[in-house]
Parts: sequence; C-alpha cells; structure tokens
Amino acid sequence: MSALRRFGGCVLVAVVAVVALALAACGGANVAASKTINGLSVEAGADLTGANLTGADLSGLYLVGVNLSEANLTDVNLSGANLSGANFYDANLYRANLSGANLNVANMHRADLSDANVSGADLSGADLSGTFMINTNFRDAMLIGADFSRSNRTNADFSGATMPDGTKNP
Repeated sequence: MSALRRFGGCVLVAVVAVVALALAACGGANVAASKTINGLSVEAGADLTGANLTGADLSGLYLVGVNLSEANLTDVNLSGANLSGANFYDANLYRANLSGANLNVANMHRADLSDANVSGADLSGADLSGTFMINTNFRDAMLIGADFSRSNRTNADFSGATMPDGTKNP
C-alpha cells in the first residue's frame, strides 16, 4: 500500500505493462483488431456478407461476431484468429487455413470447407450442418457439441480430434 502512495500511477502502469507482456507471451493478447483488405475493414462484428477475401492473410486477428456469410474465403489464412460467434453461412472456405482458430459457436451452415486445414481449432458448439468437408483436416480439433448433421465428410481427417460427444478420436 505504501508503494502505491509513493509512486502513484507509476506502479499501476508497471503492473499493466507486465500483464500485457504475460498475455502476449501466452498468446492471449490478440491485439490485432482490424485489417483493410480490398477496401473493406475486416474487424470484430463487421458485416462482410458476400465479400471477396480470396487469399487474404487474416491470421491472429480478433474477429468475434464477424459476418462472413456468402463470402469467398478461398485460400484465406485465418490461423490463430478469434472467430467466436462468427457467421460463415454458405461461405466458400476452400483450402482455407483455420488451424488453431477459435470458432466457438460459429455458424458454418452450408459452408464449403473442402481441402481446408482446421487442425487444432476449437469448434465447440459450432453449427457445421450441411457443410462440405471433403478432404478437410480436423486433426486435434475440439468439436464438443458441434452439429455435423447433413454434412459431407468424405475423406475428412479427424485423427486426435475431440468429437461432438466428447470422445477422443484415435
């Protein structure tokens, strides 16, 4: 307490700096909030319905609640991005890299994830119904509570994934 009196706001600044460094070191600080691609501001909560983001590097971005329904995301890099609650309804994610992404409760209904890399991603509670997942890599993904009804999973790789019922795939 006496240190707070003697140094005033300096102690608080030092504590905040240490916490920020700790979060960054642990991967918990997704400070990249937005990026401009083809004149579009890609940021959390943005409505990017029908956008063409082919080949864009959006890795590590904080995109919670973004609406990418009907978007063309062919060859996009979303690795490590926080896409919790995002809407990918009827989006084209062919050959997309979603490895390590947070896709909790994302709506991916009728999306095309063919040849995509979703390894190590968290899709807990995600809606993947009616989705195309031909040759998709789901290795070590977290899929608890995800809905795969009416999806095409031909040749999809679920090695090491935690399945919707909580069982671990060999």
